[in-house]
Amino acid sequence: VSSGCRDPAAMGTFHCSLLDRARLQFQKANYLEAETLYSELITTACQKKPNNCVPHRDLAVAYNDRGQIKYLRVDFYEAVDDYTSAINIQPDFEVPYYNRGVIWYRLGFFDKAIEDFQRVLELRADFEEAKISLKQSILDKEEKLRRDSQRLLLD
Repeated sequence: VSSGCRDPAAMGTFHCSLLDRARLQFQKANYLEAETLYSELITTACQKKPNNCVPHRDLAVAYNDRGQIKYLRVDFYEAVDDYTSAINIQPDFEVPYYNRGVIWYRLGFFDKAIEDFQRVLELRADFEEAKISLKQSILDKEEKLRRDSQRLLLD
């Protein structure tokens, strides 16, 4: 989970308060309440004051953090959807690429995981968890290919 409201001009606004409340509930492990608050922020992003929409970074944080809740629930494909939304909104935000890569890895989609971990490292070369995850994804992909080749030879 990343940090809360990023736009200094937005501090104290409706969306910033909502984001901060959602993050607090997440930190308290009140995931249902946090998800409800993140969803409210996402749904009302531009409805309260259309000329004062939620800044892209904060909206991307809301999608990413809601994706974390879905990940913890093991709703992997829903979490991937939220991470992808965060990426589409803020393509230079490395955290949702990492989070999505973890899911692709867990599901055995090594090429997709490798792609996401490489993107993380393009955006932030010092992201240690992404370095480790990239190496492991490559090793596991090679192992899977080796096992698949052996199976073909035995058939």
